[in-house]
Amino acid sequence: MEQRIFGRTQWKVGEIGYGMWGMGGWKESDDLLSGKALDLAVENGVNFFDTAWAYGHGHSEKLLGDLLKRYPHKKIYAASKIPAKNFQWPAKPEYRFEDSYPTLHIKEYTEKTLKNLGVEQIDLMQFHTWDDSWSDREEWQRAIEDLKAAGKIAAMGLSVNRWEPENGIKALKTGHFDAVQVIYNIFDQAPEDTLFPLCEALDIAIIARVPFDEGTLTGAITKETTFAEGDWRGSYFVPENLFASAEKADLLRPLVPEGMTMAEMALRFITMNTSVSTIIPGMRKQRNVLMNTALSDGKGLPAELYRELKGHRWDRVPTSWSQ
Repeated sequence: MEQRIFGRTQWKVGEIGYGMWGMGGWKESDDLLSGKALDLAVENGVNFFDTAWAYGHGHSEKLLGDLLKRYPHKKIYAASKIPAKNFQWPAKPEYRFEDSYPTLHIKEYTEKTLKNLGVEQIDLMQFHTWDDSWSDREEWQRAIEDLKAAGKIAAMGLSVNRWEPENGIKALKTGHFDAVQVIYNIFDQAPEDTLFPLCEALDIAIIARVPFDEGTLTGAITKETTFAEGDWRGSYFVPENLFASAEKADLLRPLVPEGMTMAEMALRFITMNTSVSTIIPGMRKQRNVLMNTALSDGKGLPAELYRELKGHRWDRVPTSWSQ
């Protein structure tokens, strides 16, 4: 596993991390499979795990806590997120700060996360939503300072809204954040414009999430794809998004090198950007863990293919279904 420096924290983290959203709503029997996938990830060099209280109302955090207990002598970096008080995703300009991240709420959910993880300090806590209109509020800034001073959190981060990579720039400039989590993949290259240069200048770590564009960049999504009732992707891949996404993915199929999957190509594309500190694909199955960790070999992609993929940038704006 190739390692990278996690911004000003100077942590050495694997360039392939682990996104734990998909484990939040699983049944007890599936938790056993989750545990095996998590163990396999550790065995293959993954040392950064990202979860959130919202992933199953703390269930995913508890799975991570169990993992930490299984490896007491191995340094595993745990990251989680505080939900907005109104429990609305994503944040919108009309949402009041008082309904999102008041001081007591920040501290209450930090304590909930620490209890779920079974630790006294979490490596990285993050705001799960954000709107830059809140950046000047001193309440959240003092809350972060208090939590760090009390030893509750080692570092603080920000998870920015889908397709709004610059809606967080003002907050990052306050100096209170050590990391930022953003959607970045073959289609979503907009963070390169302003966010990444700022993070490099301020030595803020970058966590790349949604590397497969919710499945489009695995090659598994077509215009005929349907989702089971209750599957979140059914509300995301509404017809106007499903058809456009499938068409974009079809344009990539001829570019996939022989012996490589589209998913591998998608992850290798992100590893080519040295600004990124770690990538957090969801890995529900052990075979996904093996595939994703194996590509961390320092080889990336051929320069010509990388340049061609850069031309598949797809700039989008938030809509009612982008969530």
